[in-house]
Amino acid sequence: MTTIPPVRKALVEEAADQCAQTSRILDRLQGLPVERIPTSGERQDADFHDMEKETLRLVSFPGRFLKPCPGTKGYICCGYQILNIGTNCPLDCSYCILQAYFNQPCLRVFVNLEHELGSVLYLIDQNPDRIFRIGTGEFTDSLALDPIVGWTGMLTGPFSKRKNAVLEFKTKTDRIEGLLSSKSRDRIIVSWSLNSPFIASKEEHGAPGIRKRLEAARRCQAEGYALGFHFDPLIDHPGWKEAYLKTVELMDRYIDPRGVIWMSLGCFRFMPALKSIIRRRHPKSAVLDGEFVPALDGKMRYHKPIRIDMYGFMHEKLCQWHEDLGLYLCMEAKEVWQEGLGWVPESSEGLSSYLDQRVRRFFPDSSRIPCEGAKIVTSRDSG
Repeated sequence: MTTIPPVRKALVEEAADQCAQTSRILDRLQGLPVERIPTSGERQDADFHDMEKETLRLVSFPGRFLKPCPGTKGYICCGYQILNIGTNCPLDCSYCILQAYFNQPCLRVFVNLEHELGSVLYLIDQNPDRIFRIGTGEFTDSLALDPIVGWTGMLTGPFSKRKNAVLEFKTKTDRIEGLLSSKSRDRIIVSWSLNSPFIASKEEHGAPGIRKRLEAARRCQAEGYALGFHFDPLIDHPGWKEAYLKTVELMDRYIDPRGVIWMSLGCFRFMPALKSIIRRRHPKSAVLDGEFVPALDGKMRYHKPIRIDMYGFMHEKLCQWHEDLGLYLCMEAKEVWQEGLGWVPESSEGLSSYLDQRVRRFFPDSSRIPCEGAKIVTSRDSG
């Protein structure tokens, strides 16, 4: 069992009251207080103390449900597409960017997703020559609320039928019951955010430990799901090499690496506004103890040599485990790619092409979709 805080209250905005998903969610929350409220605008004060993580707010989302990852200026992006299912997370990781990214408290669930899903699928179907790599874990945890909201039951079936798309559920939890009960496995990727056991225990509040996450990943792999892993953020802390090596050793114990479609690495970076929020909400956190400098995108990042050292170490240890894990860096500069991983995509399009090729390998039906041919520069190419 996880230690995720329970939902204790539900707020239902007026525009969400007639959605079918709202009815199903409230049925699962029988006995809890439910308050109907007017549909409201966005909260404006980002630096709030109480994020109301035990309050579920059911919202009719007025925007586009499928959007490209915003990326970050000056760094290579992977061309990921975000399916907006909700915002905020019941976990309480000290370093979480969502504390500063959104100006609203509560666990917000977009209950009109089911009604609008057809337009998302139509867009995919109208572009058969393009591979859509889509994820639900950018602005919330994909599985933490799944027993209540039923995202896996809603999404796995439709996406498993699309030969030019994959859907990634990204989580820090072991709430995989919905996935295990689904009849759909094809083109569904289940990914775990990993860290060192030390960071997981000290900074990822409410999340199960690394061993429990990997036990859940092993169950999903045994059930036929493709796996992904994301070491993001890597955090500089005393003894970090030995600590991250423990996670790699646990992966070797629980996971067949041949079933890993991709694995990302990204060092801790944050918007300046997040610093005061971390100090206020997590006064005992040590994630701000490192050396940070302003970067091209306006975020605070570790000095470049620190990032290169961390990526180089993780690359070496992970490749010793298995040489073909689909490793890539999230939002990094070309020189950091070259020195940390030994190769570099020519551009964001090159990284997108690299990951699309991984999709073709893991899901052969995608092989008929033409490759756009974006060039990938390797260390050998660059001389």
